[in-house]
Amino acid sequence: MGLTIWFTHIKTTIELSDALLKAAKKGARTRGMTLRALIEEGLRRVLHDVEQRPPFRLRRASFKGEGRDAESSVWPTVRDLIYPSGAV
Repeated sequence: MGLTIWFTHIKTTIELSDALLKAAKKGARTRGMTLRALIEEGLRRVLHDVEQRPPFRLRRASFKGEGRDAESSVWPTVRDLIYPSGAV
């Protein structure tokens, strides 16, 4: 018979700026909660908000035409068209 152990909590270390940590501790005290509880609530809210957002859709930005012409198929020519008068 095997032994199964379940861990429900994991300890980890995170780095926060001094100003953010100070503000978080003050916010936790103001709300009457622990720093851990405040961080957990914040993470839950952010993760929930991200799940509720509609997926990002890139707008169509194509245009009509035949694409590049023979003149613009060579990089030095393209560069000269973009940066006239040797501005590079």
